[in-house]
Amino acid sequence: MRLTSNQTLLSFSLIISLLVMSQSALATNGYYTHGLGIKNKSMAGAGTASPDEAMAATVNPASAVLVKDAWEVGLSIFSPKRRYTASSSQAMGNGGAFTLSEGTLDSGSEYFPIPYFGRTWHLTDDSAVAFNFYGRGGMNTDYNGGSATLDPDGPGPAPVSTLPGVYGGGATGVDLMQAFMDVTYAHQMDNVSFGIGGVFAIQRFEANGLALFGGYTKSFAESGGTVMPTNLTNTGAETSTGFGLKVGTIINVSDAVTLAASYQTQIKMSELDAYADLFAEGGGFDIPSTLRVGFSIAASTALTLHADYELTGFNNVNSVGYPIENLFGCPTAGAGGTDLESCMGGNNGPGFGWDDVGTMKFGLSWQASPTLTLRAGYSKADQPIAANQVLLNIIAPAVIEQHFTVGLTRQLGNDREFSAMLMVAPSNSVSGASTFDPTQTIELEMDQLEVEFAYRF
Repeated sequence: MRLTSNQTLLSFSLIISLLVMSQSALATNGYYTHGLGIKNKSMAGAGTASPDEAMAATVNPASAVLVKDAWEVGLSIFSPKRRYTASSSQAMGNGGAFTLSEGTLDSGSEYFPIPYFGRTWHLTDDSAVAFNFYGRGGMNTDYNGGSATLDPDGPGPAPVSTLPGVYGGGATGVDLMQAFMDVTYAHQMDNVSFGIGGVFAIQRFEANGLALFGGYTKSFAESGGTVMPTNLTNTGAETSTGFGLKVGTIINVSDAVTLAASYQTQIKMSELDAYADLFAEGGGFDIPSTLRVGFSIAASTALTLHADYELTGFNNVNSVGYPIENLFGCPTAGAGGTDLESCMGGNNGPGFGWDDVGTMKFGLSWQASPTLTLRAGYSKADQPIAANQVLLNIIAPAVIEQHFTVGLTRQLGNDREFSAMLMVAPSNSVSGASTFDPTQTIELEMDQLEVEFAYRF
């Protein structure tokens, strides 16, 4: 298990490149990537029960004892296209309405490099450890343009004002990056493999253009409406960390059928203090739990079919799952509320209103020749954003539902191989009435493209 100097240098270089190169992007199933590892992603995230790469231990820790001892390095180029369209309004900021400018606005920042690496080591014939570093979660929007029309003093005779920016606070967007480091142990007993892993997570978050929400924060309400919040928006990048646990098993039912299950706990993250006035629980932004089950069937010596189901508990993370309507309980929201904890930053403060995301994944792998394997996949996910939650989700329009994927692996000799993957997520949208101007409809839309390359040695 001792690393050579070249391997140590490579590991250090890769870690540095990850820290420098990794950028945030709005991922696919919610804000998670559609899979982990190039072979898994080539089959739309299916194949949990049939591992064949070092990164498989991130999907199911029992995989570590079933794959070859090897390094795996990869790089994805991910391109999400995000936009929103606001309809005309009858209110136009009058009567206490908050109205977005009519028209369509595209988000910038459309290309993101996402590197990763992993390694497995067998301790004995029936036990192994694995180490993986990767990015899986993130969301990014960057809107330059738009405007908001409102009456700064609320309902009354004063004229309305139009301010630049999606929400009237200038250039608007968020940047969330989540990176993970897994250390895994796996053991095999007869036809059953099981594994356990520790997960270290680090996330970085930044938000801009949300200043007009300052009057609805807990700190503002506690001041009696005299002191604006200082940890709501435009405060730069903030980092938080946390630890979680991952367990899994793979059962060989027969020579042709394999079953798998894995679970990652919700990861309690340290607070994002610079955004304590934005997120519920004073800047809380935990990483949701994930449950996976799946099976693989060897239809022939060359063809294997895979099916998986993944459930991600976004709704259990308060800053993500709480709906924007919680804001109406805040004393300064003008709706008769008296609960300070319902203000932004409070324990019951509003979030993005996301539901849990369940995803069905189907894939196949075909050994076309002794040196070439072809893969394809399709997945269908629940869309987490309800029609009545569109206003705040302009900055997090995670509306993708379908993924189509293809990939290949070419054996190069000496246990080396090269793999490539293409993912296409067709355009999907959700529309609904704006929370603060019911006469206006907002439509969120997104489509995605991703290419990825990996090398095993």
